[in-house]
Amino acid sequence: MNARIHLSVVSHGQGALVRELLADLARYCQAESLEVVLTLNLPERLPFSPAEFPFPLRVVENGRPQGFGANHNAAFAGSAGEEECFVVANPDVRLKNNPFPALLACLRDEPEAGVLAPRVCNGAGRVENSARALPTPVAILAKALGLEQRNAYLEERDCVPVDWVAGMFMLFPVESFAAVGGFDERYRLYYEDVDICSRLWLAGRPVRLVGEAEIVHDARRDSHRKPKYLAWHLASMMRFFLSPVFFRRRRQIHELSDN
Repeated sequence: MNARIHLSVVSHGQGALVRELLADLARYCQAESLEVVLTLNLPERLPFSPAEFPFPLRVVENGRPQGFGANHNAAFAGSAGEEECFVVANPDVRLKNNPFPALLACLRDEPEAGVLAPRVCNGAGRVENSARALPTPVAILAKALGLEQRNAYLEERDCVPVDWVAGMFMLFPVESFAAVGGFDERYRLYYEDVDICSRLWLAGRPVRLVGEAEIVHDARRDSHRKPKYLAWHLASMMRFFLSPVFFRRRRQIHELSDN
């Protein structure tokens, strides 16, 4: 199934990783009408030329660093406007094959979907916890105490509804991303994926995990090592838990479970 896809990737001095991702796209995704915008959030000299790849590649250099949502929102606003899907991808994502046929097949069967995401594995082949239930303060505390419940989503191979999917690879129908105004740029980093998935659910646009599509993610885990990233993580978590989106989405889940 061919599709017109606008893919956004942001580099923070990660040109070598970006080159690997672009090479994977060139190797596996020739069937798609693909356009890529690469945003350089920090000054860097890229180890490749845009002309190396068989798809249009536009490079944007930021005058000053922007947050995750602001960068991808700008990439979306700068698209030609003819694409059917907008894809957000991290530089540390690798492809084993073309994930788009399975994602687009699910979208064809579930046209009301607001965002779709593949199953994510780490470099060792273990499935990552990339599709989850709505986070709550109680659930976060349980995780910190080692009491986190098993994630049933990890075994799914079909196209299934989930509360939210992690932002390393997200496929949005263009009209869905536009309908909710894109990412909330007040989240500089972390929880912007939880927030946009929650707002899509509230807008009647379900979030879908597509188990038949699979990517590899070499996670950086900066919030586990660097105080600045940990501070951003905690600030974003508190912003979400104090937001109307969180309370409305939690009420929606309770109402659906009562019916």
